Amino acid sequence: MHRLFIVVLRAGIAAAILLGLFGQIVVIPTTAADEVERFPPYAPYEVPYVTVAILGVACVQVLLVAVWMLLAMVERGAIFTARAFRWVDVIIGSSVVATLLAAGVMGHLGLASIPSPDDGMDVVSALVAATACVGAGVAFAMLTVILRSLLRKATDLETEMAEVV
Repeated sequence: MHRLFIVVLRAGIAAAILLGLFGQIVVIPTTAADEVERFPPYAPYEVPYVTVAILGVACVQVLLVAVWMLLAMVERGAIFTARAFRWVDVIIGSSVVATLLAAGVMGHLGLASIPSPDDGMDVVSALVAATACVGAGVAFAMLTVILRSLLRKATDLETEMAEVV
């Protein structure tokens, strides 16, 4: 992989991690506080939903760190080793955790009787967004599992070729 491409990818990963940190510290709590101020019946949901949102962003950050480590392995030419599987497993695990968090939110939004200032449309739109996140999370986790099996096959072939040569 070209060195410039790796540098650009790392810059993007670093920016995404920092942006996520800003979201966890400033955006998520502030937005939740503003919503509670605008509509006080949301107060009991503020802390649980803020916690889930911050944990969801943390899952993405963990995933990005794993991608960073895989990029380092690609740069060294060591991607076809057993160590790469640990980082791919971290990616799968963090995506599954994030998907389960979204599924929990989806279940709560679907089953709870949450008051709404806009005839329930904000709750419905949040439910649709959570459902989309669950679908995307499941698809991403399945795709990563498939790519992990391809990495396994390529690693086995690499090992076999090294023995022959």
